[in-house]
Amino acid sequence: MKAQLALKALGEIMQWDDSRAQTEFQWLRLMARLKYDAYEDFRAGARFIESLVTWLQQFDQEDREPMYEIVRRRIIYFGGEELQRLVDLFYPRTLEKRLVKNICKKFNIPPFRFWVHAEAVKEFRKQLRKTLIMALSDGARIDQLRRATYGLLVNDQFVGMTQVDEDKWDELLKELRKDLGDPSARFSHVVLVDDFMGTGSTILRNESGEWKGRLPRFRKTLNNIAGLEEKAFEPEWTLQVHHYLALPRSNKQTEDRARKARTELGEENWFPNIDFTYELGIPDEFSLAKDSRFVGLSKKYYNSSVETDSTRKSGFDNMSLGYGECGLPVVIGHNTPNNSVPLLWYECDARVVKGVQEPEMRPLFRRRQRHIT
Repeated sequence: MKAQLALKALGEIMQWDDSRAQTEFQWLRLMARLKYDAYEDFRAGARFIESLVTWLQQFDQEDREPMYEIVRRRIIYFGGEELQRLVDLFYPRTLEKRLVKNICKKFNIPPFRFWVHAEAVKEFRKQLRKTLIMALSDGARIDQLRRATYGLLVNDQFVGMTQVDEDKWDELLKELRKDLGDPSARFSHVVLVDDFMGTGSTILRNESGEWKGRLPRFRKTLNNIAGLEEKAFEPEWTLQVHHYLALPRSNKQTEDRARKARTELGEENWFPNIDFTYELGIPDEFSLAKDSRFVGLSKKYYNSSVETDSTRKSGFDNMSLGYGECGLPVVIGHNTPNNSVPLLWYECDARVVKGVQEPEMRPLFRRRQRHIT
């Protein structure tokens, strides 16, 4: 009944005739049931349709139709099932494929002969156990990744964070050596996992000549424990940074920054080998930053309270198109990235800044703020 009332109110505020309202209501009911109602940050008693009504009401009448079209045509929504699929694909499409390629090269055999080559398969199982997977944030879904690789990897190959103490490293090594029956076994491959890469600055960025982000922090963690790298890792160990979702352009830019960091910091203060992978890329053409009408609306309804010291680390002060001016219409079921356009996730009060009135804004998909580390 509440949804019915919300739909009636929506038809009125959008000034739809009966034919248009019937068409849109059918679509909204379907999408709410199949996707949007499952968004984790909707508050109790207000799901997608109710939130849409409240959200559209804050725009001037002439702006409601183009804003509704963003929801109708442009939003890219990744719900729990889609994310689970990307988690499931990590092992067969990324980890196994990588190990097989390296071992085929080592034994000088073609890939089609790999699984009938006894020594190659034996080496594969050893290298698989020498792989360690660590979460860059709670978006890594380590629990789901562990279940998706049940019978292939063991629990001691998963760590829910990258900042762990010496006791934890000793425990991980102890289990590795016990499983392999080798008292000197060390890890050969470490994978840092996260859900989404927008600009890559959370991973690695240069601030006033100093390299910061999650990669330098992980490097510092290794350096802070005397002799850890030599004890825990093989000499030419590989670090892989993997995201379930990413902008291909940003992935490439992060690779370039990593090469520059290696040059500036020196090999001894960086990683022996590092690469960046992702499961699903979001092409630049999906960005709203090139939609002149939307850019105008984003400026018209801009509230600068969203700007913080963290958002300025992208190199842009203005956040009207999101962090790093990505302009993404992306919504992820457990949170909306700040690279997405703020008009989708704004939650701020009206205020006057330098004589300019900035509007009160309420979100369609409420976002939980997470600071850059």
